[in-house]
Amino acid sequence: MLRYARNDTEEPKTACQRGCEVRVEGFSESLSKEIGPLGIKVTIIEPGGFRTDFAGSSTQLSEGRPEYDSTVGAAVRFQKSYNGTQPGDPAKAAAVLLHVASLSEPPLRLLLGSDSYAAAEKSALDKVESDRQWKDLSFSTDYSSDETHV
Repeated sequence: MLRYARNDTEEPKTACQRGCEVRVEGFSESLSKEIGPLGIKVTIIEPGGFRTDFAGSSTQLSEGRPEYDSTVGAAVRFQKSYNGTQPGDPAKAAAVLLHVASLSEPPLRLLLGSDSYAAAEKSALDKVESDRQWKDLSFSTDYSSDETHV
């Protein structure tokens, strides 16, 4: 499975794009558990930015209506400005993919590129921080140790 770098980067994304990413990741995680006993492996590849023509002439980008300037417009501007400066080398990514495909125990998830790694790390830390902030409220729904329940 292939999906783009973790969502929680500074770059703006659309709800549709983010929703698809989450679904692919969840599907892939579940699939790996279902087919793992059959000896079939799944790896979720999460690439960062690579210098391909993805954001160049092969894509038509429009900033859309003025009311969407801070969302869709920002995403389009980011993609245009990032094009040609992405840190990833497509040839090196291809070599890594071939290597991972040859492994008897490939990783479930593989981040490709320093930008993908940084975004994933930030996302994980932000989630832990948020969960800790709401820990007491989360735990408040448990039975207390002296309560009797049926």
